[in-house]
Amino acid sequence: MSLLSSLLVLIVAARLLGRLFARYKQPEMIGEILAGIVLGPALLNLIAPNAALSGVTELAIFLIILNAGLEIRFADILDAMRGRGLLLAVLSFLIPFIGGAAVAAAYHQDVMRMIFLGLCISITALPVAVKLLEGLGILHTKVAKYALATAVVNDVAALFILGIVLNIPQNLNLSDAAGAVGLATLKLSALALVVLSMNWLLTWLDKRDISIHTVPETLIRVFGPEALFGIVIVFVLVFGTISEALGFHFVIGAFFGALFLDKRHFLASRYEDLRGTLGSITNGFLAPIFFAYLGLEFHPESFSEFGFPAVVIVVSILTKLFAGWLGGRIVGMANREAIGLGCVLNGRGVMELVVAGIAYQKGFIGPTMFSTLVLMGILTTFLTPILFKQAYRGDRLEKYRAESAGRAVGV
Repeated sequence: MSLLSSLLVLIVAARLLGRLFARYKQPEMIGEILAGIVLGPALLNLIAPNAALSGVTELAIFLIILNAGLEIRFADILDAMRGRGLLLAVLSFLIPFIGGAAVAAAYHQDVMRMIFLGLCISITALPVAVKLLEGLGILHTKVAKYALATAVVNDVAALFILGIVLNIPQNLNLSDAAGAVGLATLKLSALALVVLSMNWLLTWLDKRDISIHTVPETLIRVFGPEALFGIVIVFVLVFGTISEALGFHFVIGAFFGALFLDKRHFLASRYEDLRGTLGSITNGFLAPIFFAYLGLEFHPESFSEFGFPAVVIVVSILTKLFAGWLGGRIVGMANREAIGLGCVLNGRGVMELVVAGIAYQKGFIGPTMFSTLVLMGILTTFLTPILFKQAYRGDRLEKYRAESAGRAVGV
């Protein structure tokens, strides 16, 4: 099937199943993932994952992150990372990592498989968390603030460790290991310096009442209203490119770049136009393709036995739930909010598949481990909204949505 035909079939099936689930008050992303499973190698085998479709999903990830950046303030993320919020992020990474490494050790896997299983279990996929919180209508709540900040820290930590592992030579010695750790630390520090410098610059301009929106308005007068979308894309792409050049996934840099796109930097009408354009492209077209592609990645024939995958999935869910609940209680959340935070942190999706794919391509893990990680990514993404809705049964979710809407108006 050609790329165009594959895209058309995927988008139609994903939208139909997504709307069907939405009709019964379930998140659309569940139906979209199911569409990929049905159309992919797992069932009908009409569409197979390939490089071209993967490229389209990269664009989808980028626009999902950009769309979220327009809704969230950089200050909120920084606040969530301070003090106990950082402890929450550390716990939500370490507890699942230890759980994954312990499972690998129990099944007599080597050190590299222990590391990669721990990494993949510890990840919370930022694009999945964003789409879930948007779909549930709770993007402006305490759970969302801590979940997104934690997802950023978890993903950066996982990619930081991945960078160390990939830079360690085959014949390992102490000096080589120290050099790999030092290089990865230097790259992470450079990325942090770029982000914090931009934040300082924008804050400095605001304090001096310098209107930042005059820059995009001038460009719009010269090139026309359509230039606004291009200006924003280029701005965020710069941060994504810097992140990728330093050895991290471009999503990390793109997310921070998108956070700088505050309402203060645009006229009100321009800001709403930008949100509408991005929402139409992302939610109506690219996001369904992204989640359907996750379903295409599922290959059940790679499993020789189901004991190991079952243990991995159970441990991945329970460790994230416990870590999120424990961290949530530490930062002062109510019990139900802390459980909801643990549910949101369970979504792995694309970031986990990125790490698993790199490990598989480099020969660090075999096909069974890779298929197990793909299955874990799909199932945890699939179960995350279901678990959250169970935590907020009845009218509690509607009240939480109303609280989020009230905060959004106040931003």
